[in-house]
Amino acid sequence: MPVIRPATPSDAEPLSRLAEATFRSTFGAANTREDMDLHCRTSYGTAIQSGEIADPYMLTLLCDGDEGLVGFTQLRWGDAPECVAGQSPGEIQRLYVADAWHGKGIAQGLMHACIEALQARGSDVAWLGVWEHNPRAIAFYRKCGFVEVGDHVFPLGSDPQRDIVMTRSIAGASSNIAPQRWTSGEQP
Repeated sequence: MPVIRPATPSDAEPLSRLAEATFRSTFGAANTREDMDLHCRTSYGTAIQSGEIADPYMLTLLCDGDEGLVGFTQLRWGDAPECVAGQSPGEIQRLYVADAWHGKGIAQGLMHACIEALQARGSDVAWLGVWEHNPRAIAFYRKCGFVEVGDHVFPLGSDPQRDIVMTRSIAGASSNIAPQRWTSGEQP
């Protein structure tokens, strides 16, 4: 059974490989190679993921399977778009699962871990941006209790794309996402 745990500095290299592979798999067919390459060069790499793992305003959670990393999520605290209402919002910046693990409960386990970690840091609202042309992700987030509250621009290389901003209140609430399909490592 996969284990969800906080990332450590030694995870930066395998995380960078998984992050780029899952991003390319998810969005490569719908975007130009040039925009994908530019985005990946500026978003993924051992040094970039090392910095994110060390950032006190971020938390990276990894899902380990028998053969290595099978999914990850990154949370971020800081500025939120004006459409996000809350005293202390936290962002689910990234949540990706390797293709071979889709449909096996990994995304639900990661989302459950996200909500727990956001609550532990005092967040009252979880928010995220999701590409308007990603219906599978939008449906998943709706199933997890998120609702659309606005939009913002996500620059993919040289292409300014529209992301839907979705939120979910998490103040004093359970995650409403059953964790039975995953085993938690140390608490985030």
